[in-house]
Amino acid sequence: MLRRLLAVSMAVVIFWCGITPKVSLAQTQTASPTQRTTTPTLPEPSSIQPYLDRVIKELTEFSLENGMKFIVLERHQAPVVSFLTYADVGGVDEPIGKTGVAHFLEHLAFKGTTRIGTKDYKAEKPLLEKLQQLDTQIKKAKADGQKDQVTRLQAEFEQVELQAAKLVKQNELGQIVEQAGGVGLNANTSTEATRYFYSFPANKLELWMSLESDRFLNPVFREFYKEKDVILEERRMRVENSPIGLMVEKFIDTAYKVHPYKRPVIGYDADIRNLTPDDVKKFFDNYYAPSNLTIAIVGDVNPAEVKKLAQVYFGRFQTKSKAVTQIPVEPPQKQTREVTLQLPSQPWYLEGYHRPAINHPDNAVYEIIGSLLSNGRTSRLYKSLVEEQRLALNAQGFSGFPGDKYPNLMLFYALTAPGHTVDQLAVALRQEIEKLKSEPVTMTELQRVKTQARASLLRSLDSNMGMAQQLLEYEVKTGSWRNLFKQLDQIAAVTTADIQRVAKETFTAENRTIGKLLSKDK
Repeated sequence: MLRRLLAVSMAVVIFWCGITPKVSLAQTQTASPTQRTTTPTLPEPSSIQPYLDRVIKELTEFSLENGMKFIVLERHQAPVVSFLTYADVGGVDEPIGKTGVAHFLEHLAFKGTTRIGTKDYKAEKPLLEKLQQLDTQIKKAKADGQKDQVTRLQAEFEQVELQAAKLVKQNELGQIVEQAGGVGLNANTSTEATRYFYSFPANKLELWMSLESDRFLNPVFREFYKEKDVILEERRMRVENSPIGLMVEKFIDTAYKVHPYKRPVIGYDADIRNLTPDDVKKFFDNYYAPSNLTIAIVGDVNPAEVKKLAQVYFGRFQTKSKAVTQIPVEPPQKQTREVTLQLPSQPWYLEGYHRPAINHPDNAVYEIIGSLLSNGRTSRLYKSLVEEQRLALNAQGFSGFPGDKYPNLMLFYALTAPGHTVDQLAVALRQEIEKLKSEPVTMTELQRVKTQARASLLRSLDSNMGMAQQLLEYEVKTGSWRNLFKQLDQIAAVTTADIQRVAKETFTAENRTIGKLLSKDK
């Protein structure tokens, strides 16, 4: 029972971090031992400089004339390469009334191009255009109350959709990747970015260049209406039919008043239903400009060859300005906010506090505080609430919710143990938070958490894909991939005084948002 509940809580984290897996045969493959790479062991002293020096020596970065940037890291331990295309656009960039369009676009990016995914694009194109015309007519007929007209148009829509489906080569992109030895074809959309990634044998570099450049140069958003149904079902499963999913959506909406972090990445139901292919195309044209795309290539590659092929394939993209989203600034919270839901669920308690963005000088302090309170079974919340007081079956949290590019939240959440209430959890959680403000953390505990944080980050760099992901996150969000390694030195520099200072500034009643999911008899 406990294992299932832990899985539920992890699913909440995954959902709100915007991870949206695609199912493909390639995903079922795992890397063989010879395909895995290892990171050099770091010296024990706190400085990360020796490792940074080695990365600098093996890393090449360049930009094409159209503004697209590439980061290439040579790792020759195994003949494999990981590729990650990072679009600097996510849920926060969506127009009001068009929530979910970034995530929808990510789904459609697997449907192919004018060359891939179709048996005859010349014959398919007018059918796709006809479907959009019919959909517009159906919506108008429904609004006008013309039931007979709606019935007739829907019948015609279904016939045209069947004709178009006969011209589709299902999952051709995935099949090409798999047949060439590729693994991990996938993508995810978050509040602030969309990432496309997979890995290939080293001798398939040019094939990746061809496939990935064509995907964003000549996309075809086929099977739009079928995919809309898939996304609506995904929302029903993760939100409408999930008490904790619905709770998280209401909680984040309460914690934010104007910043688009308040909106779910998957979108609101009504917005998803009203999205059109034109909406997706407009969003694509606005934000998938070459200057808004950054690509990391990590593995057994020759940077000179990468640059040559990149100019051939990605140099075809026309230079154009990227859209700049005007993100409203969230005003300081002045009083405690609270949202309560009563649903058929075991009771959950959520508590969040606003904190600054990843670029803030105290970012490392917030990361340490998050680890102290809620990183695994050695954390204070787990030891106190779960093991000692037995008030909760699980107690976790993390910093940087629902994203970290802009000022965000430190979120803590706990699942009540039988016979206990969310109010008891609130008191116990608050006591652990207050200790950070009133009692200096011991050097032993602080060093343990620093070691854990350091090890966790370095483990994420162990694989080619992990390194690609981290390099791009820091490159795009902070302005330089070098800040990835500076973060390790900043973590090492955090003091007990820093923790007390930041805790006192952050963990105030005025800055607090509370969420209570109460049990309702089924």
